[in-house]
Amino acid sequence: MSERPPFSPVIALLTLSSVWDAQLTAALKDLGLTTRKYGLLAHIHVTPGISFSELARRSQITVQTAHTAVRALQEEGLVSDATAQAGAASDLRPTAKGESALAEAERRLARLDAAFAQGAPTLTRALEGEPHDEPFGANLQED
Repeated sequence: MSERPPFSPVIALLTLSSVWDAQLTAALKDLGLTTRKYGLLAHIHVTPGISFSELARRSQITVQTAHTAVRALQEEGLVSDATAQAGAASDLRPTAKGESALAEAERRLARLDAAFAQGAPTLTRALEGEPHDEPFGANLQED
């Protein structure tokens, strides 16, 4: 019989993340949103006229991936580009349908957040205010 590996907070956090990502995915599905599309739509809502490069940076994806995802949001009627000209800077904005989907997604996320906080209040408090784009310092690579 093999010995159980030592506890890893990284693996525990990744496991929790996977479980709650699945919950959010299910909650957003009928709105035509994925967690990535939800995040992109939220960034566009908060910063109307955001550039593709800034949208990609905030979402930690490539500019090409941002273009592909925004194109899907446009095809679903959730986002518009007021310029939509080759060579011109984009002017991305949520449509009325996008604003409605985002508002409903936020209500559903609030219910998930409440369930998580009720089940894991200490972890919820520990996660508040933590940096999300650079975990615990810039140099995590081994020498």
